[in-house]
This record gives sequence, C-alpha cells and structure tokens, in this order.
Amino acid sequence: MLEELEIHNLGPIRSALIAPAGGMTAITGETGAGKSMLLSAIRLISGGPSDGGRVSVGAQEAWAQGVFEVASSPAAVAAAREAGFEPEDGELFLSRKVPASGRSRSMLSGRSVPRSVLASVAAELVTIHGQADQLRIATTSRQREFLDRYAGDEVALAAYGKSWSALRAMDERLERLNSQESSMRQQADYLRESIERINRVDPQPGEMDELRARRDRIENAAEIAEGVTRALGALDASQVVDDVESSSAADLIDHASQALRAIHVEGVFSELADRLDSISTDLSDVVFSLSGEVDNEASMEDLDAINGRIHELDELTRRWGPELSDVIAWRDKAVYDLEDLDASPEKVEQLEAKRAQLLNAAKKAAQAVSKRRRTAAKELASKVTAELDSLAMGTSKLEIRVAEREQLDATGADDIEFLFTPFPGSPQLPMGKSASGGELSRLMLALELVAAEKHVVAGGTVLPMTFIFDEVDAGVGGKAAVELGARLAKLAQSAQVLVVTHLPQVASWADEQYVVAKGETKDGSIATTISQVRGDERVHEIARMLSGSESETSLEHAEELLKSSVLD
Repeated sequence: MLEELEIHNLGPIRSALIAPAGGMTAITGETGAGKSMLLSAIRLISGGPSDGGRVSVGAQEAWAQGVFEVASSPAAVAAAREAGFEPEDGELFLSRKVPASGRSRSMLSGRSVPRSVLASVAAELVTIHGQADQLRIATTSRQREFLDRYAGDEVALAAYGKSWSALRAMDERLERLNSQESSMRQQADYLRESIERINRVDPQPGEMDELRARRDRIENAAEIAEGVTRALGALDASQVVDDVESSSAADLIDHASQALRAIHVEGVFSELADRLDSISTDLSDVVFSLSGEVDNEASMEDLDAINGRIHELDELTRRWGPELSDVIAWRDKAVYDLEDLDASPEKVEQLEAKRAQLLNAAKKAAQAVSKRRRTAAKELASKVTAELDSLAMGTSKLEIRVAEREQLDATGADDIEFLFTPFPGSPQLPMGKSASGGELSRLMLALELVAAEKHVVAGGTVLPMTFIFDEVDAGVGGKAAVELGARLAKLAQSAQVLVVTHLPQVASWADEQYVVAKGETKDGSIATTISQVRGDERVHEIARMLSGSESETSLEHAEELLKSSVLD
C-alpha cells in the first residue's frame, strides 16, 4: 500500500506531499492543472522511462519517492530480498532522480539499484490503469497471467511446470547425445579412463588425514615412547617397572584422601577428600589411556606402505583435487556424466522412450490447466460483461478465448486472447485495439472488481495492491458516473485505489480527496500545488466540480452528494 508520495521539481509541481487513504483517494482539479504529473511520478518510481524535459524550469533535477507498506505483500518482500534488500519496519522506499540532462538514478530504500529492480518490486505493489499503461494488457502473456490469477489453480500450474521442466531437461540431454557424437566419444573415453584410475586407487573419505597422522606417529615413535614411559612413571610407576618401591602421583593422592577421611571432625575435610578421589579417578583414566600407547608401535615396513599409499593419493589430488573429497566427488559426477555421453543406439532408444513418457505426462498436466482456464475464462468474461453494464458500457461485451494447441511451451498448451466488442455489430477485436482510453480504463476496473470479488467469496487472500485509474470517467456522466464511483469504492474495500477524475459523482465516493491547482508564485512563475481537502473545503471543491461555481445551490447539492455516496 502506498503510504506517502513526495514530488519535487517535476513539471509544474515544485513540491508536493500526499498521503493516500488506505481505501479510495480522489485526485481532482481543473484541466491542465497538472494532475498528470502525479501519474508521471508514480510511473517514475515504478521503473518507467524518464524524461529530462519534465524537470521544472530552472531546476537541475526532479525527484519522486513513494513509501510503501509491504508487511502484507509477500511477493513485494520476496522481490526486494532477491535484490538484496530487507524492508525496515515493514516499509520500502522507491525513489527516482531525473536530471535535466543525463541519466536518471533509481533507488530502493536509499541505495542505488538498476531500474529493472525498481520495476520488479513496484510490479508487486502498483497497477496503473492509464491509457498507455493498459496497452500492456493487450499482450497475450499479461492476459494469460490475469486469467491464471483469476482461476487460482496454483496446484495445476505447479504440476505442469514440474512436468515441463522434466521434459525440457530430457530434450536437452537427447540433443547433446545427437549433436556432439565425436567430441562426446572423446570425452567419454577420458571420463572412463579417469574413473578406472580413481577406482583402482579406491580413495576413501578422510583417508589422507588418517595416513598422515599414522606417518607422523611412526616417524616420531622413539620420542612418543620416551614421553609415554616418563609420564607413566610419574603417574603410576607400576605400569613400567615391576616391584617399584617409590610412590607415584596416584598413590600419593590416595594417601592424602585417606588421611583427610581419618579426620573425624566436621568441616571441609570430607569435601576435599571427595575432590581428591575425583582427581584420582581422572588420573586412572589417563594412566589407562597411556598404557595402551606403550605397545602401539609400527614398523618401518608400515611406514613404507603408508608413504606409498600417500603418493598414490597425491597423484589423484594433483589431477582432480585439491582435496581427496574433491577427487571422490569428481569421480561420482563423472559416472553420471558418462551415462549421458554413452551415445549408443540402445542408450538413445532408452532415453527416447523416457521422453515419450514425460511428454505424455506433460500433455495430461497441460490439459488439466486448459480445463481450468476454459472454465475460468467463461466465468470471468460473463461477470465482466455484466459489470460493464453498471459502468455505462451496457452494449459492450468481453469474450475470453482459450484455444488449445498441440505444441507445448512453458505456459502450457493454450493461446489466450481477450476479445472486446464495444457495441453490437462491431467486430470482435483484441483488447487494447478496440476500446478508447476511457472504455479501456472501465474495462480494467470491471476486470479488477470481478477478480477481487472472486477471491473474497472463495475465502482467498486479496493481495494489497495499489490500483491507479486515469481517464476511467471519460465519456461518462449522470447516473452512470455515480455508479462508476460506487464501483471504485467497492474495489477500494479490498485494495487501495487512487483515481484521477473530473467528475464530482466519482470524487464524492473517495475516503480522501486531493486538489491539484495551478497558480502564480511570489516570483511571478506558474506552479502547481496539491492540497488535501476535508470538511467544508471538500464541499466547496465538489460544488466547484458540479457547476463551476460555489453558489448556495451547488453547495447544497455537493453536501447531498457526499452524504449519499456511501456503500450499503
């Protein structure tokens, strides 16, 4: 949700700050006042193209920033994280600097990013329904995305995606086998010889470290034996010398413990004796471990065998290392790669049979997706056509055609087309080519309304998207204008809606209203101001929109219109 939009030096707007409502916000003002600059600002922070010619006269650069609440938009958070950004306090800052000459600069939460990153994040937050922006819905990919989102069958789409990926992987595998036979045979020979050599040595995980430790022990056997003997002699001489008369450390500690226990006076003596017993136990463990090392000697013959084994393993690590684990991993991967390089007729035939199974599975998964799409297309088209009647387009009709084809691609096996008939007798034409700017805006409103209602009724989650409508009221008036405002307000129950309008019947439904006005500044230049109107100020603005004046009659009419613009 857009929490705040700030603009500096963009066209006639020197400085402006708006905080749209969570529901519906109306942007009004006289023609030519500069309402279009608000849309320009939102397009800029959404990663749209920049134009230095729109920088205010006398200024060096224009700047726009949108603050978005994203805590409830997991898709936007995911897009930001993919670019290396973590939202702070559930917010993201999308901003853009446009110099009068030179390249623009895109920023996400204060850090420079490519414009494409700004666009990918904004795509999950803002949908602009202006004439230029709506032409994107004319592309088959956008129409398919909208229909799939309406159908809401992620399970079938995911199943097809998995089948398609498996089929593509098999196609690539077969292509490698069929197109690189000569080089593949050479590569196969190399892998086969390498695998055989490694297998002859048969390296084991961790073997090199173990061998080096054993070698160090043999090479230092005399020093180890002397040290162990001296340590045992000090701790328990009976382990190294028979009939020893001198006391060892263990004996002395035992004597000390017994002496303390012979004291029959309450105090710390018993506790100290316990501590000495614990020390004696530890010493016994140490003596036991050291005594096991006395006879653990290896011969020079063992040393020769160990050095020979280390040499063999070194040869492997020099070629496929640097570590022995790398050699083993390379060998295991080479075994799998060799299967692919074995271009024998039997191998190819086996893979072709497997591909036929994968193709059959992919076709079945695509048919399941197609069935869902056809059902959703019929329902969506019917409901949108009914919705158009309340938007002063009662003679218009939308048809969504889902034509199944033989060839599969990443999206399935369907060609999808949104066809619009603006009036009876008119030929069906692709959406975007058969509707005026105002008709297209209202058609998009109908689509968004039906989609939002579908997910609410189904108990699903409606993503907190910000919808911006421009020219949606073109060619509308009277009762149809009131109904248009009501439909926008209905959409605002499940999403944030900003509408640029010149109709009071539309603006009256908004939760908040901003007025764009052009006037002369102190230095004699012309600038645009944007101000929020509430209470009496809003009544006066609605009255102006009704009759161009603020007479008593128009004020009464404005108050009545505002009071009646409430959803049941």
